[in-house]
Amino acid sequence: MAAVSAVFLTGFPGFLGSALVDRLLDRRETVHCLVQPKYREAAEARAADLAGEDRQDAIVLHAGDVTEQGLALDDDARETIRAETRELFHLAAVYDLAVDRAVGEAVNVDGTRHVLDLAEVCTDLECFHYVSTCYVSGRHDGVFGPDDLDVGQSFNNHYEATKFEAELLVQERMAEGLPATVYRPAITVGDSETGRTQKYDGPYFVMRWLQRCPGVAPLPVFSGAASTELNVVPRNFVVDAIDHLSEHGEPGTVYQLCDANPPTIPELTRLLADVTDTRVLPVPSTPGLAKRLLGTGLGRSVAGIPPETLDYFTHPTTYVAPHTRRDLAGSGIACPAFESYVDVLAAYARDNPEVGSDAMT
Repeated sequence: MAAVSAVFLTGFPGFLGSALVDRLLDRRETVHCLVQPKYREAAEARAADLAGEDRQDAIVLHAGDVTEQGLALDDDARETIRAETRELFHLAAVYDLAVDRAVGEAVNVDGTRHVLDLAEVCTDLECFHYVSTCYVSGRHDGVFGPDDLDVGQSFNNHYEATKFEAELLVQERMAEGLPATVYRPAITVGDSETGRTQKYDGPYFVMRWLQRCPGVAPLPVFSGAASTELNVVPRNFVVDAIDHLSEHGEPGTVYQLCDANPPTIPELTRLLADVTDTRVLPVPSTPGLAKRLLGTGLGRSVAGIPPETLDYFTHPTTYVAPHTRRDLAGSGIACPAFESYVDVLAAYARDNPEVGSDAMT
């Protein structure tokens, strides 16, 4: 009897994980998904929807937790995954700019170490696929490419710092011989065609503030913001790229999934003002002062813009993606310009106010 060819994936039923599982069903017989018990019901519903009536057994859910040694898998599940897994996709992480250090360490760093340990014992593993972030760059002043990692950077927050530490672990195992590929998405927003998203964060905070204001909205303006770029990519581009590159790319490569021509902060502000039909009233300020104002109870409740997001209004880093451009050539997959789909994002946000900004943890 032929061995089962399976995928193991963490981060289901999350925003990217759910979309990726939909693609992986076409490539492998079985997709094993690690699911935290608190998300079991949502995962079961999502799995049933993806697999359909004909392939109910194609998605196998395993209760577990990346923060625990062995992922808290039972012995039978661990042995099945060890024997069947050909590709392992590690997406589970805390995507929260305000995450505290302990949680970021437990989920992003220790979690990655534990999944790497599982990958090491998979007998026929072809590739470990790790989803990192462009923002392992921290506040690097200048161009940050896929072959850069430790460049002496400082970090805006514990999210960036712990994702950096996690990627260091992955690249150390790669240097020791683990077949692996790293994907670094920029700030990921909703689908460019439908606007659908699981949570509102990043540029949505400003967009939602503008949508709530009656015709005019104050926004802080910082020195140097005119040349600052905000690199935003839609979910469907990220999923399309990972799907293609994980099958046709080169193991051992780091792929940055970013916009080659991102908007500057003034351009982004203009686009958001246009799609929300709101005039922006620029308020000269400093990041420190604006953070203090937004960090107050009144600031949080009225504007709804977390102070942590302001660091990206003066972010000094530019991202390039030569490996991605090379290995997506001829695939028809490319990051669309933000201005081409910002109206779709705004319409979805307007029509779906119940979507929150909390990260899955």
